[in-house]
Amino acid sequence: MDAIDADTGNILEKIDKWLDGFFRLLPNIAVAIVVLLITIVIAVLLAKFVRKRAMKRDRPSLGEVGSSMVKWGIILLGVMLAVTIVAPSVKPADILAGLGVGSVAIGFAFKDILQNMLAGILILLRQPFELGDQIVSGGHEGTVEKIETRATLIKTYDGKRVVIPNSQIYTNSVVVNTAYDHIRSEYDIGIGCNDDWDKAKELILEAANECEGVITDPAPEVLPVAIADFSNNIRLRWWTRSERAEVIQTFGRVIEAVYKKLDDNGIDMPYPTQVVLFHDQTEEDDGNRAKQREGWPAGKEASPKTARMYDGLQKGANA
Repeated sequence: MDAIDADTGNILEKIDKWLDGFFRLLPNIAVAIVVLLITIVIAVLLAKFVRKRAMKRDRPSLGEVGSSMVKWGIILLGVMLAVTIVAPSVKPADILAGLGVGSVAIGFAFKDILQNMLAGILILLRQPFELGDQIVSGGHEGTVEKIETRATLIKTYDGKRVVIPNSQIYTNSVVVNTAYDHIRSEYDIGIGCNDDWDKAKELILEAANECEGVITDPAPEVLPVAIADFSNNIRLRWWTRSERAEVIQTFGRVIEAVYKKLDDNGIDMPYPTQVVLFHDQTEEDDGNRAKQREGWPAGKEASPKTARMYDGLQKGANA
């Protein structure tokens, strides 16, 4: 087996050339480090400036994201300048071309992340909702805690945190419950079919106006909405402050007050009722609609059995 002879002289020569090249580049490296440090300082100062400007306009989330983008953008520019100083043969156009090819590959690999990031930036710029707003999105409802570039964090009313990707918020509908100061609630109230509509409406409005949390302008209103199977329905509408706690607490007070007011004044609030009639359909006139109505006796002109059933119902009604 032949021994492998190492050409130590050639190796040492290459190392010597590398060291010579390194020492020749030392001034360039020093300048590149200084340029990079200067760009980092500029990036930090500009990021602080952007954050302060956003805080003055009461947009802290936008300031946080904007300052981060400004800082890293300037640092990236500084790195490109440092590379061109250390290696003068490398041109900025070559770096940009390399970044372009790399960005395409990164875009395919991180499509969802970049989509959420772009949606987050658009949300922060357009500001459809703010921190502290109460929203409904994707079946989740709660208070907005934080708006990041990737996702929006909300705290549900039962104390859970939900992280919703920004692309879902931006492409789907979002209900902002606290976009305005006041919000309207409504409830349908059934009264007895023989009760007085006007009296019931007056009592319902009285009860609503007496409740804490109900706004007087716009004032509560009542509207007849249905003559249902076992009741006449009146819809009560009232306005409260838009915060969820205020809406829920006022809703409970209104429902309780309306019930007590109607009950104290003799207005019936009926339960669902049904009347079921039976006949054996074995009579000789079964199927003759002139003598027998399906499910209800035709009267004394019907067959003896149907007439007896009719008389029994009449006596029960008169008892």
